[in-house]
Amino acid sequence: MSLIEQGHCIPIEDLAAHRQLAWERQSAYVARNSPFFQALWDGRTPPKRLEDLPELPFSDKAGLRLSQPAHPPFGTYLAAAPEKVSRLHRTSGTTGQAMNLAMSARDCEITEVVGGRAQALAGLGPGTMVVHCLNYQMWMGGLTDHLTLERTGATVVPFGVGSTELLVRTILETGITAISCTPSYPTVLERVVAEKFPNLAPADLGLKLGLFGGEPGLDDPAYRQRIRDIWGMEPRNANYGVSDVFCNFAAQCEHESDLHFVAHDVLHVELIDPESGAPKPIESGVEGELVLTHLDRECQPLVRFRTGDIISVQGTGPCACGCAGFRFRVVGRSDDMVVVRGLNMFPTMVAAVVSGFAELSGDYRIVLDTPPPYHTLPVRAELAKGKADDGTLAQRLEATLKARLGATATVTLVPAGTFPATEGKTRRVIRTYT
Repeated sequence: MSLIEQGHCIPIEDLAAHRQLAWERQSAYVARNSPFFQALWDGRTPPKRLEDLPELPFSDKAGLRLSQPAHPPFGTYLAAAPEKVSRLHRTSGTTGQAMNLAMSARDCEITEVVGGRAQALAGLGPGTMVVHCLNYQMWMGGLTDHLTLERTGATVVPFGVGSTELLVRTILETGITAISCTPSYPTVLERVVAEKFPNLAPADLGLKLGLFGGEPGLDDPAYRQRIRDIWGMEPRNANYGVSDVFCNFAAQCEHESDLHFVAHDVLHVELIDPESGAPKPIESGVEGELVLTHLDRECQPLVRFRTGDIISVQGTGPCACGCAGFRFRVVGRSDDMVVVRGLNMFPTMVAAVVSGFAELSGDYRIVLDTPPPYHTLPVRAELAKGKADDGTLAQRLEATLKARLGATATVTLVPAGTFPATEGKTRRVIRTYT
């Protein structure tokens, strides 16, 4: 634990010896205690050198999903004795079957410190009161993210989801100046303020810092500016993670809009081609699927775990904030990718176009009624409250999507309020076929 508090400020080259020793301990532990990886490796001994990790096969969510129902509640990748489990969480199930997550006391400690690095990087610290508005009902984003906020020294208000009118009153009464929530939640708050507090504007709440996570969308410059204009607060992606691995291991700082990786001392990163699985270098301009390996995990250690997240590396040098981890942006999820005539489309790309139309609320869905292949991208876009279609809006949006993304889209406009106001994660790609 000697490096755990300041590990994100140490260049990865200077962590080489630490990381190698950590892998030797972790790989021996996994080989000895994880029936899941014993079977996956088929008797193979894991390589001693961390750089030889690609000799091992990938693990993925599909394998974990088969393991848990067959061996409840934690699957055969539980590598610790059941009495070692200190906390049980559950994934949100946004991309499929919800999974049980087991954490030992040490797993919790490391998770909270690494997440605290990310929250602090985004600007949270002592003297700030932050209200945490993510679901506490077993989801990692509730309690565990709450504890990462506490690690910064900030005063944390554990509010959760629901009772939005009470939340507005609480912010006004206590002087809360920061909020931790999903990027879509401010829109919910705006509706409540307009309906229940007609004499108030969102900026009157006094929020100065928005710490967002759990959903894509914050990379869109138009959306970030909208948050600034309406709320008077600075939006930061403070909470990027993969629940099966770490709830939070990357965040934006005040100097950069890219995510900073803050966990090189306890997490090994690979980039691969999502189609072939071929390795890709972690260098500026390189895009690939994020693959992660725990270097220090007791309960459910994962090795070469395919996250399904497609990222683009933006830089590898040190940042002015002091973080030495590489910087990246999330392009999208491989399971949310829609291929239209050979072009890879992600929801974040559509969001960047939709948010540029003042007549639209910014909410949308990509509804796929048939299996691929797709010749057009079917987009349902929601009108903003008080706005009407002039008869050309759908055509203008289709033309802009074509010009910006290169793909032909079929746009259907829906009335304001059509899409439910979600306080958790919002699914943008809806597949209705079986």
